[in-house]
Amino acid sequence: MGIRSLLRSAFGLDKEPGSGAPALPQQGTASPGPAPAAPAAPSVPAQPTGDRIPDPGTLPPVPPNPLPPGPEPVPEPEPAPPMPAPHPVPEPEPAPRPEPEPSPSRDGLQRTGPERTGLDRVRRTAPGLVGLYKKAGDALGEQGLTGRRAAVHLVLDRSGSMRGHYRDGSVQHLAERVLALSAHLDDDGTVPLVFFSTEVDGVSELGLDRYRGRVAELHGSYGHMGRTNYHLAMRAVMENRAASGAPALVVFQTDGGPSSRAEAERALRESAGLPVFWQFVGFGEPAGRGFEFLRGLEEWPAVDNAGFFPAGRDPRALHEEELYRGLTAGFAAWLTRARAAGTVR
Repeated sequence: MGIRSLLRSAFGLDKEPGSGAPALPQQGTASPGPAPAAPAAPSVPAQPTGDRIPDPGTLPPVPPNPLPPGPEPVPEPEPAPPMPAPHPVPEPEPAPRPEPEPSPSRDGLQRTGPERTGLDRVRRTAPGLVGLYKKAGDALGEQGLTGRRAAVHLVLDRSGSMRGHYRDGSVQHLAERVLALSAHLDDDGTVPLVFFSTEVDGVSELGLDRYRGRVAELHGSYGHMGRTNYHLAMRAVMENRAASGAPALVVFQTDGGPSSRAEAERALRESAGLPVFWQFVGFGEPAGRGFEFLRGLEEWPAVDNAGFFPAGRDPRALHEEELYRGLTAGFAAWLTRARAAGTVR
């Protein structure tokens, strides 16, 4: 039933006249005037009846459903810092090899220390001396002195007649060869130097790390060149060695005999009980009169710690092998005698 039918039923408007419904009472007898108009029923929109659905008309546009917010964009991760390079793992150091036991040589002396150490030091600090070092080692081996320790000193003549030998480099030439020999015998890499003439002109040293031009540098700083007083230079060395029982090879260079022969003989006798061997090296004519004193050393029964080697008029022309043989042969023989006598520890 529609809404309109319901309203009619509620207000009694669906009964037809004379349908048996009670009549409204009549008021008065007079003929009533026209009945007042019934109030208009409120307008009710028509309701669809049955299956008919009223057209709702134009519907307002339906706003589209907003899409749910998507996930916030995930920022790309920053690139990871590069991994540091792995620290190299140091290889384990090889275990040190035991030092070889000293072995007696043919002269009965004990040898100490591996020879390789000296060669490495010369290569590192004085590569210009490597060839000389090897030749000196060969000469020591011939004399049975490989591995033997001894101090090496160099005494240089500055008398007036030596001027030319300093100028032409002969003295520097000898000094470098003595330094290479010392690198075998001594472990400190230096050679003490004594320059003499009338007096002891200067005392210094020659080292593996400072030897080029060293002799000329020192010689030039000492000034006047005088006479040839062996004994003063010898006593300077003896004072240095007096407190030591270790052997010393003293290469004593000169170009002539001593100015005072008596004083030189006295100094030699004083040194007889010391562990010192004097290896005199003559610059000049080997048969010259200036070397008579030195040639006679072998005939002195009271002195057995000195020898003479003539290097000739041009010492630079001398073969290395010959020079080293002349510097070491007498020293090796003396060491054997000194050891037997207790002069050398």
